[in-house]
This record gives sequence, C-alpha cells and structure tokens, in this order.
Amino acid sequence: MSDVVTPAQVERRLFTLSQELDSSHEALSLAEHRYMAAKTNYEIESAKWRMKIRSTALESGRKVTVGEVDDETLLRCQEQLIALSTTEAIVKAERANAARIRTQVDIARSIGSSVRKSMEG
Repeated sequence: MSDVVTPAQVERRLFTLSQELDSSHEALSLAEHRYMAAKTNYEIESAKWRMKIRSTALESGRKVTVGEVDDETLLRCQEQLIALSTTEAIVKAERANAARIRTQVDIARSIGSSVRKSMEG
C-alpha cells in the first residue's frame, strides 16, 4: 500500500506548521519572561536574606559560615527557588517544542521536494 502525497497536502501541512511555530515562539517568549522575573525575584530575596542573616549574626556576636548563610537563605527563599525551577523547566519544554516543530518543517520541505521531483519525472 502506497500513500500518495499531493503538493496541496504538503502546502497545508507547512501552513499548519507555520502557525504552530508562531504559537510556539509566543509561548517561549512568555515563558522566558516569566523565568527572568522568577530569577530576579529569587536573586533579590536571596540577597535580602543573606544580608539579614549576616547582620543578625553580627548583632548577636555569633559567627556564621558561608555554608550556614547559604543554607538558611535557601530555606528562607524556597518558594522563590521552586518558582524559578518550575519556570526554567517550562522554558526548556517550550524550546524543545519549537525545535520539534522546526524539525517537522524540515521533513515537510523534504517531502515537498520529493513530491515535486516525482511529478516532474
């Protein structure tokens, strides 16, 4: 059994993929914006907590190690870190989706070339 592909089918597929690619890029742009907002929020909160932890330790005459400051900061900013990690995962998924669509476009173009050649000869 052989499925014959027509130029019109290839054209429709490329048109559909073009629309999917546009949507994918919009989603990726939004995801990257959210990622940068989450990253900025995490970095600012982390800096605030590091400063506060060091200041509190200094006021009480207690010495804290860099590791202790980092660990407490991480615990104090866990919600921001979770948001950052989640948005990063979404960005990676959106990038993979855009790459998948681009691969499908390349495949459709190859099929289109094959269809044209078979119609010529």
